Amino acid sequence: MKRFAQTIRLRPERREEYLELHRAVWPGVEAALRAANIRNYTIFLRDDVLFGYFEYHGDDLDADLASIAADPDTQRWWRLTDPCQEPWPDAGAGGHWSDLEEIWHLGEEPGA
Repeated sequence: MKRFAQTIRLRPERREEYLELHRAVWPGVEAALRAANIRNYTIFLRDDVLFGYFEYHGDDLDADLASIAADPDTQRWWRLTDPCQEPWPDAGAGGHWSDLEEIWHLGEEPGA
């Protein structure tokens, strides 16, 4: 399992629209994420900054991300959510969200 954290800005004038969409994420979008071995996907908000966290449990991240991008429900979802977001200048290739570097993690207790 590999952990990912990402961030992006939320356009203040689109805040309510974005929050409303995420009160009822489409089942097809969730299914595409699960099929691509994404688990524990969480988005947090502070002021106008979104922070996303997810765990990847697969063996071919590039192929799994491509399957999400090819999913018709996800494509329609992104057409609604992308205009609500404002990428940082260093947004990653192929994505709008900027990756964060993991610098520390409290794991399970030994023997647990």
